[in-house]
Amino acid sequence: MKKIVLAFILCFCFSSYGQHQDKVDFIKAKVYLGPLPKEKKIQGGVIYRFNVLQNVDSVFFDAKNMDFSKVELDGKKIDFTATEKTISISHKFKKGDSHKLIIEYIAKPKQTVYFIGWDDELEGNEQIWTQGQGKYTSHWLPSFDDMEEKVEFDFTIEADKKYQVIANGNLLLKTDNDEEDAIWLFDMKKPMSSYLLAFAIGNYNKQVLKSESGVTIENYYYPGDSLKVEPTYRYTKRIFDFLENEIGVGYPWQNYKQVPVHDFLYAGMENTSATFFSDAYVIDSTSFIDRNYVNINAHELAHQWFGNLVTEMNSEHHWLHEGFATYYAYLAEKEIFGDDHFFWKLFETAKTLNNISEKGEGESLLNPKASSLTFYEKGAWALAVLKDKIGEEDFKTAIQNYLKKYQFQNVTVPEFITEMEGSGNHDLSDFKTIWLEGDVFPMDDAKDYLMKNSASIRMYYVLKHDVEKNFNSPEILKDSELSTELKLELLQQKGDFPKLELWSLIASDDIKIRQFAARKMGEIPEGLKELAEPLLLDDSYITNELMLYNLWSSFDYDRSVFLDKTRDIIGLPNKNVRLLWLTLALFTPDYNPTESVYYHRELVGYTSAIYNPEVRQTAFQYLSEIKALNDDAYINLIKATNHHSWQFRNYARQLFDTLWIDEEQKKEIEKVAIQLNSSDLRYLKTKLK
Repeated sequence: MKKIVLAFILCFCFSSYGQHQDKVDFIKAKVYLGPLPKEKKIQGGVIYRFNVLQNVDSVFFDAKNMDFSKVELDGKKIDFTATEKTISISHKFKKGDSHKLIIEYIAKPKQTVYFIGWDDELEGNEQIWTQGQGKYTSHWLPSFDDMEEKVEFDFTIEADKKYQVIANGNLLLKTDNDEEDAIWLFDMKKPMSSYLLAFAIGNYNKQVLKSESGVTIENYYYPGDSLKVEPTYRYTKRIFDFLENEIGVGYPWQNYKQVPVHDFLYAGMENTSATFFSDAYVIDSTSFIDRNYVNINAHELAHQWFGNLVTEMNSEHHWLHEGFATYYAYLAEKEIFGDDHFFWKLFETAKTLNNISEKGEGESLLNPKASSLTFYEKGAWALAVLKDKIGEEDFKTAIQNYLKKYQFQNVTVPEFITEMEGSGNHDLSDFKTIWLEGDVFPMDDAKDYLMKNSASIRMYYVLKHDVEKNFNSPEILKDSELSTELKLELLQQKGDFPKLELWSLIASDDIKIRQFAARKMGEIPEGLKELAEPLLLDDSYITNELMLYNLWSSFDYDRSVFLDKTRDIIGLPNKNVRLLWLTLALFTPDYNPTESVYYHRELVGYTSAIYNPEVRQTAFQYLSEIKALNDDAYINLIKATNHHSWQFRNYARQLFDTLWIDEEQKKEIEKVAIQLNSSDLRYLKTKLK
C-alpha cells in the first residue's frame, strides 16, 4: 500500500454517528481501495472506529476470500482469525472504551465487483463497478452482512487518472500530479448500511444539474453518447424536485449521481447517493416511446429515502423498501405523464397480481421470501389504498414523521403502521389483515379504488361488456374523450381483428395504436401493403422491427425494397432492428450477395462481450435459427456460459445444451474449445464429465 494513500486516510478527523449493534457500535470507517483490474483483485485497507457498549471478548467482520497483511488495534499489531468468510479479532474489549482498528488486505471477489472490458482488444470500454444487493459488499471490504449496522463510510480510491471514479458521498479531492495513478477522496456525512457502498471506474463524462433545493445532480455518460444524455436523463430534475416536495423531507445526502454501467445485473441499484443502472437504458429520442429510464430513475431515487435513509430491519420488512420506491416512482410518472398513465399502470399490475392469486400463488407482503412482484407491485398497491383510506394529508404527515423519527436507523412494518395510525387516530387492523398479512390479492378492493379515482377506468367497466357485440374500431379511435390506455385495453378485449379492419389502426395519429396494429398484423394482405409500408420508418423502433418482419414475410417480391428503406436503422439499445435486418438480409439470397459476408461478420460480432446481454442473446438466437454460427460465435457462446448475469448465463447454457446434442455442432465446439483457457471452459467441462 502506498504511503501517500495511508497519509490521506489518517489525516481525517472522525465524527460520531452510530447505530446500535449488540455490544459494539461501529461509528466510522475510512476505506482505501486500489483495484488491480488485470488480476481481478482489490488491494484494500480500512480503519474502523468503534465504541464498546458492553464487555465483549471479540469483534468480527464478514470478509469473503481475503488475504490479510496487517491487523492493528490502537496502533499495535493484534492476532486475528480468518476464514473464507470472516475475520475475527479477539481482545478484552471493555464497556465504555473506544478503539481504532486497521485492516489491510487483498480481496479476490468472486462476485459483487465486476471487471469489465480489461481482457478484450477494444480500447476505452474498461470498467470496474460494484453491486452489493443486500449483503455482498463483504466480497471486497471487511464489513457487515447485516443491514442493522450503520456506519459513516469515507473512500480513498486509487486508479489510473485517465478514468473517472465515482463513489458514495462528496468528492473532496482528486490528486493531479505526474503519477500515472490519481487518488480520489470521497466523504460521507451520515451513516449507512454497508450493502449500499459502491464505486465505479470507467470512461465517463457528466452532465451537472441543480435541484430546486440546491442539491447537485451528476448524470454520467460515455463520451460517445453525448446526444443520448437528454433522452436518457429526461425529467431527472423534475423527478427530483417532485419527490422532495411529495415526500416532504429533503433529500438526505450530500449529492446525487447516476452512472450507467455495462453488463449490469439488474435495471438499477440505489447505492447511497450513487445509483448505478444498466447502460441498456441509455437511449436516443426515438427509443423514448418504447423504452425509457424514467421509472427506474424515479424508483432508485425514491430509495434514497425508503431503504437508504430508513432501512428495513430484515427481509420480513422488505415492503418498506421496494413497495415504497415503486409507489413513489408511479407518483412521479403520474406527475409527468398524467393520471391515466398512473391508474392504468395500477390496473395492469392488479390484473397480473389477481391472476397469480387465483392460481393459489398469492403471497403476503410480510413473507420474507416473497417474489419481487409481491414486494414491488402489491406493495405499491398497498400504499395507494392506504393513502386513499386515511386521506392524503394524514398520509403525508405520517410519512414525514416516519422518515424523521427513524432517519439513519432500521425500522419494522409495525413501526411504520404505528406512525400511520397516529397521524389521525386511524384503525388500520383491516388494512393489515387484507393488504399486508393476506396471501390473496383483494381484486374487488382494487377495482373499487380504481373506479373511485379514475374516470377512464370507470368508462372501461361501462364499455367492456359491450365490446364483442358493439365494438367498432374506427368509432372508438375517433373518440377524443377516451384515453390511449382505454382504447388499447378495449382493442385487447376485442381479440382478433379482420385484416381489413386494421386499416383504421394503421392510420391512427396515436403512435401506440399504430404499434398495436403492427403487433396484430401478421401476414399483410395486398390491400394493406401501401398503408403498412410507412410504418417501416415510424417513430418507434418496435414498430419498425415488427413491420420489417411482417412486410418481408408477406411480400417476397419487394424484400429488397424493405431492406433498403431500413438499412440505416439500429433501433433500441438492444439493436432490435439492426439484428433483424442483418438476419433477413442474409436470408434474402438476391439482396447484395457480395455484401453477405460482411453482414454475417457483423451479426457474429454482436455475440461478443463488448455488447450487452440483450444484444448478444438476440444475435445468438438469430444465428442459431438460420444455422449460421461459426467459430467466433461458438467461442463467444462458450464464454457466455460463465457470464456473471444469471439470466444471460442460463440462456447461453440452454443454447449450448441444444447444440451439444447435435454431433456436427458438438465437433465444431470441441474444435474451438482448445483456443480457450481453463476458466472459460468451466461449463463445457461439466459436459465432458
